[in-house]
Amino acid sequence: MAPVSPVAPPPVPQAVPSPVSPAPGYKFLGNNRRNITILVQAPGTAFLPDDQLTFLTKILEACRMNIGDVAIINHAYSPVAVTELRRQLQPSIILLFGVDPVAIKLPIHFPVFKQQAYDQCTYVSAPPLEELVQPTQEGKLLKSKLWVTLKTLFNV
Repeated sequence: MAPVSPVAPPPVPQAVPSPVSPAPGYKFLGNNRRNITILVQAPGTAFLPDDQLTFLTKILEACRMNIGDVAIINHAYSPVAVTELRRQLQPSIILLFGVDPVAIKLPIHFPVFKQQAYDQCTYVSAPPLEELVQPTQEGKLLKSKLWVTLKTLFNV
């Protein structure tokens, strides 16, 4: 009888480090399904305070959308440059809530609640969400102006 040689155990697969690191870029809330970027100015929070997020969710629903259709970026948390933003998210529409176009290095100025086409993208500037959620007469007026603009922009 021949001696039995021990069988070596099969090699244990080693975890190979991935050569691809997570993609750098702006962190955003939503899935960007419709290539609509919403820039907000909300210091002290990663995205938005609850009352402002609730308001924005209702506005999106009125426009037949939801959070999954957009990308929400807090400019106060992560300052945005429009060229990098457009490269990463390829938005067709950018809504600015309390963010000055100059602050994102946009070379044009335009009034609030007016659609502005520039470089194959449509921009709309609006007051900060903080002002829009106020239960005052001024807050109601701002909401109605925003709604008129969004109805035209999204054909609702």
